[in-house]
Amino acid sequence: MSLDAATRDELLQIAGRYPQPRSALLPMLHLIQSVEGAVTIEGIQTCAELLGLSEADVSGVATFYTMYKRRPMGEHHVGVCTNTLCAVMGGDAIFERLKDHLDVGNDETTDDGKVTLEHIECNAACDFAPVMTVNWEFFDNQTPETAVELVDRLRAGETVRSTRGATITSWRQAERVLAGFEDGLVDEGPAAAGPSLVGLEIARENDWTAPPIDTDKGTATAAATESPQAAAEEADTSRAESDTKVEESPADRRGGGAQDD
Repeated sequence: MSLDAATRDELLQIAGRYPQPRSALLPMLHLIQSVEGAVTIEGIQTCAELLGLSEADVSGVATFYTMYKRRPMGEHHVGVCTNTLCAVMGGDAIFERLKDHLDVGNDETTDDGKVTLEHIECNAACDFAPVMTVNWEFFDNQTPETAVELVDRLRAGETVRSTRGATITSWRQAERVLAGFEDGLVDEGPAAAGPSLVGLEIARENDWTAPPIDTDKGTATAAATESPQAAAEEADTSRAESDTKVEESPADRRGGGAQDD
């Protein structure tokens, strides 16, 4: 598949959002995935060309982050958390059940192209363990049975909503959102729910509040309370002083601390 002019225009639009164009690489790769279904060779070449980077630089990023895929993805990406808490709460059992049910291994796609299954090291939702995601939307407190029901509904093309209310679209559509293009569904589902809010509720019940900021403990803290510009200037000054100390240090920079004769 060849990248069309509209996609190139959107890639340039993303690049224009950043003071340093190379900072746009991550969302640009998400846009490539939304169009091509993976980070393709052409996508790497195009990003390198538009950002003035080498193809090796772009490939290094695309192979470092696990959200970037080098093989074509299914219509839906189903992730099962198998990190410690989710695993002991049933995540391993869910993953094994789905592998058998879908007849795929890790990071493989079903024959009908509907589901790509992957184990995820952490979905950052331990309070709802065991957790799955579909196209990065949460499905909380899962069991092997509910997981099988979920993937069957996805493969059947049914309308599915995540546990917290968001409508499931497709992996490609989700990638487009990650690239910074709205899909009109941003208000669906709460940002936090249930167990995530327990600590806040306990604090309110006991009238607990965070301690006030002490502006007398250091110039950096004081500067931060004055203005963002003052904080930035203070940070630059501290960094410059630190660099000067390193340059003046007689220590052997190879780590041994010994001086050459």
